[in-house]
Amino acid sequence: MTALVDAHLHLWDPRRFRYPWLAGSAALRRPFLPAALDTAGHRLAGAVFVEAGRDPAQAYDEVRWVEDLAARWPVLCGAVAHADLERGGDVAAALRRLAALPLVRGVRRNLQDEPPGFALADGHVDGVRLLAGHGLVAELCVRAAQLSEVTELVARLPQVTFVLDHLGKPPVRAGTPAPWREQLRRLAGHPNVVCKLSGLTTEADHARWRPGDVLPYLRHALAEFGPERCLFGSDWPVATLATGYDRWLAVVLEALHGRTSAQRAQVLGGTATRVYRLPAG
Repeated sequence: MTALVDAHLHLWDPRRFRYPWLAGSAALRRPFLPAALDTAGHRLAGAVFVEAGRDPAQAYDEVRWVEDLAARWPVLCGAVAHADLERGGDVAAALRRLAALPLVRGVRRNLQDEPPGFALADGHVDGVRLLAGHGLVAELCVRAAQLSEVTELVARLPQVTFVLDHLGKPPVRAGTPAPWREQLRRLAGHPNVVCKLSGLTTEADHARWRPGDVLPYLRHALAEFGPERCLFGSDWPVATLATGYDRWLAVVLEALHGRTSAQRAQVLGGTATRVYRLPAG
């Protein structure tokens, strides 16, 4: 198989940082460090760390800590940091500081629990606009109901590259894909956004999901974005609530059945390498 780049994994250590969201997840309320990652024998050519929801005041220290981990685990070759983008121009100094770190390739201001209108507020739009000047991508973690709002954000800022996490969290468990399908199609119409094939099993029934529950969503994303704008992500360790590494990768490979080897290579590593400016090979 093509050398694999995991474009979405997390690392955290509650002994070192504060993660408010972990209070509601006993299964994840412990350190998850590189030594714990089990890729079921699949060789990783690269991996991208995505900010893990620590206290916002600790965002810079989180990335510095991840860079220390990368010095001992060189597979980790990119990072997406947190910044308070809603501060608009006032976030400029923080972005300059983050962009100076060798590993940082993007910023994620998690929007999934924010109220309607947050993504399009002037301050947030101004903060996202600044990313392009630093060569940083904007990572989007949103729920399906927010897709129309972030589509407008993407349309307003064609100079910014956006990365959609987890296909916009479609309603897999509810089994009502129609609105999501149309909203994703509209978002995919903007060439400055790419889509991560990640995170679907945590939107499904954790204990009883089957490949057939998530494959239609993966295939729809591939059809709308094309393989050259899709990238594989494990969402480890959050995904361990519902699946193992090997099982999720197998589902993504099944979704890629019938694609050319070049197209599979894009999804499994090429797109991530290009978007995050990762070292080749």
